[in-house]
Amino acid sequence: MVALSSSSRPPFWYNWLLAMLKPFYQIKIKKRFGHLDDVDDEIAQRFGEFSTVKHQHTLWFHVVSVGETNAAQPLIEHYLRQGQTVLISNTTRTGQAQAKKLFAEKYADLVQMVYLPIDQVSVMQKFLQHFQPKILLLMETELWPNLIYLCRQQNIPQILLNARLSAKSAKGYGKFKRLTYPMLQQLNFIAAQDAATQQRYIELGMPEENIAVLGNVKFDITAPNHFLQQAEKLREQWQLQNRKIIILASTHQAEEQEIVRALKQYLEQDAQALCIVVPRHPERFNDVYQQLIDLSLVVHRRSLQQTIQTDTQIYLADSMGELWLWYALSDVAYVGGSLNATGGGHNILEPIALNIATVVGEKYFNFQTIVDAFVENKGIIVVNDAEQAADHLWQLLQHSSQAIQQKQRANQILQANQGAVDKHIAVIDKYMSFYR
Repeated sequence: MVALSSSSRPPFWYNWLLAMLKPFYQIKIKKRFGHLDDVDDEIAQRFGEFSTVKHQHTLWFHVVSVGETNAAQPLIEHYLRQGQTVLISNTTRTGQAQAKKLFAEKYADLVQMVYLPIDQVSVMQKFLQHFQPKILLLMETELWPNLIYLCRQQNIPQILLNARLSAKSAKGYGKFKRLTYPMLQQLNFIAAQDAATQQRYIELGMPEENIAVLGNVKFDITAPNHFLQQAEKLREQWQLQNRKIIILASTHQAEEQEIVRALKQYLEQDAQALCIVVPRHPERFNDVYQQLIDLSLVVHRRSLQQTIQTDTQIYLADSMGELWLWYALSDVAYVGGSLNATGGGHNILEPIALNIATVVGEKYFNFQTIVDAFVENKGIIVVNDAEQAADHLWQLLQHSSQAIQQKQRANQILQANQGAVDKHIAVIDKYMSFYR
């Protein structure tokens, strides 16, 4: 066991704050998901009553939500194909649903999905004793002080993979140096997406010798083949061959309503036009449906097993884990979370990997480096408001030469940035070798 100084432990105020917030966290979960059958199991996992262990001494991937789960897919699948056992923890229900969709059936004997428990010392100690992972692989951004401290105590290597850190987030971490500096000192390695992220972590306290730029694994993206096959079947069954399809993907509060309102004139003038709306958060599905109905458009819903009809103007894809399917049916895409009040954006590489001309809002700071690379080479369109989004989506849908040129430039950028997955695997294997 590694001897750590008392200064390496998370400060008292952090643990006191967790204790104070714990009951409110429980109430929040019950309020949001109390109507679901599995909510008691979720609460148990998050607060210290864990699922029966399938395997100990596994690779442990912590992937927060859908984006991190999709990014980690090629890494996780690489080790599952080798016969390695894998523990996957998520913070969100959507992330766990995606993990199960990707791995549960195909690798049922090798993989286990759980929720990450609250970062209290007693709960995390119990979790580590229960599952006894041999390595912790964190994806992108989520760092928990007690988790990292306890893993270091128990000689469990911990690597932050595909790390990204915006200037805004770095400023936030910088306000809590007593918490951040020891935490970074205890990480074994950070695989940064870009030089800006690398420098920000170094300034926060990460030793230079323990961080390197390995690129972004999201560029090594490929669409799951079963979704492509399913899309082809639906295209034929629902007679979509001649439809002009726009997708509004991973949208947040107000984005769907505002963009669809701006698109309404186009949808009404062209009977072949169709807009697929995929809200980011399932708890908003009913509200979004009502908002779309209020716009006096013909709306059908995936959750009701309704199909796209000849008169369908809006198809609400209120389902989980099917975003690839809706992208595969679409001609042009808007990637949401980038015009709403809080902003941040979502992964633009999914539609681009499917050769779809893509539009994004100006608030894309969570994917700053990725989007900037495409903006610089005119491989994507950035808009300032819903009206601009609607206009550009419609222009791309109508002017095939413009869309073709944009897609060609985007594809060149995508290919030029691939190769990060192999670099990440090499780092993981290096630390895995300590336990072979």
